[in-house]
Amino acid sequence: QVQLVESGGGLVQAGGSLRLSCIASGRTFSRYDMGWFRQTTGKEREFVGCINWSSGSTYYTDSKKGRFTITRDNAKNTGYLQMNSLKPEDTAVYFCAGRPNLNGIWAIAPDQYDDWGQGTQVTVSS
Repeated sequence: QVQLVESGGGLVQAGGSLRLSCIASGRTFSRYDMGWFRQTTGKEREFVGCINWSSGSTYYTDSKKGRFTITRDNAKNTGYLQMNSLKPEDTAVYFCAGRPNLNGIWAIAPDQYDDWGQGTQVTVSS
């Protein structure tokens, strides 16, 4: 059983930055992807990007490229979502999620992920 625990959310002004962390435990993380999603009230969970734990390769949706960066620290078993130039529309609960990746294909749908953190609120004020 994998446990994922996010932290780092909070209130920030538009144009500011935040870095979210996701500490993972409970298994070895070779051939494993960590994804980041966000969700606002009444909307479906939206894919932000993901990282392959072994290689460090990343994948983002086009709208997130440039402002959002996902990294990981193997020694700390921690994934990070760096968010820059934040906008009020980035306000959401952000989740990290995990899944084994045995075929090298990225997954962008929430139901493709097995493990989820509790979420952390990010609020961007105008």
